[in-house]
Amino acid sequence: MSVHVSVEPEVLDPDYLKSKLNVDGCGSIVSFVGITRGLEEGSEVKRLEFDSWEEKLPVVLESIAMEAMDEFGVCSVVIAHRTGAVLPTEPIVCIHVSSPHRSEGFRACSRIIDELKIQAPLWKKEVRSDGEFWKDGLG
Repeated sequence: MSVHVSVEPEVLDPDYLKSKLNVDGCGSIVSFVGITRGLEEGSEVKRLEFDSWEEKLPVVLESIAMEAMDEFGVCSVVIAHRTGAVLPTEPIVCIHVSSPHRSEGFRACSRIIDELKIQAPLWKKEVRSDGEFWKDGLG
């Protein structure tokens, strides 16, 4: 069982991150990559700006990963999240899960992104053609 967590201030590379998975004894890799939308509420999105509690974010992400590993019995979890400015089509968050079977991998990946949205000390501002908007909640 292994966990790899990173906070990326400039570039998030999902393929490189997938190479951090431990796949020994696994038959499945489930991945989620969230990207910046180019359109929100009919307005062009110029960028998203993420701010974080830098010391706490990796701790929270690791805790979320460990909980998913314990609950679903998956082999390995990789979680990475961007901070700073993220342009349309660029990756914001990446989650990879290796597991013996796909079912527990899908459930773990889904739980991880849901918990990240609830628990991660991240704040998001949307910079659009019609203004700047802080999004509600964490994540």
